[in-house]
Amino acid sequence: MADDELRDGVSAATDEMASALLGRALDVLAVGEELHVLLALGDEAGEVSSFEFADDGPEECLEGARKKAAAAGASVVRAALAYRGAIADEAGAYQDAVILEFGERGYHSYSAFSLVDVTGDEDTFGWTEPEPAGEVAPLL
Repeated sequence: MADDELRDGVSAATDEMASALLGRALDVLAVGEELHVLLALGDEAGEVSSFEFADDGPEECLEGARKKAAAAGASVVRAALAYRGAIADEAGAYQDAVILEFGERGYHSYSAFSLVDVTGDEDTFGWTEPEPAGEVAPLL
């Protein structure tokens, strides 16, 4: 589907699935575990399948997750993926973040991020509310 044919917006079901995936990613980091690339795929009936990509380097895992989403069958209507990355601030310094990409079949896909202060201790782990980061290539 051409980019100009894609619709705008995100359904409540996609928002909920993406938010849950972001929460899972933050929980992993809060307890000091390594965050691998996480992928969630949802079908029209509301069933969600989750995948973790950890057997290669970060870029290869991210590429593998995107390929799995793109190859999902027609019954999969929403996708979200979360991974650890970095976001440049106004001064050009990079800060640790969890990056989230999400979208629906036939719609534009979007990204967001939450800055994190990974300490390995749940009591001192810090994160910011998610902020939008713009459009990304469609996941489905």
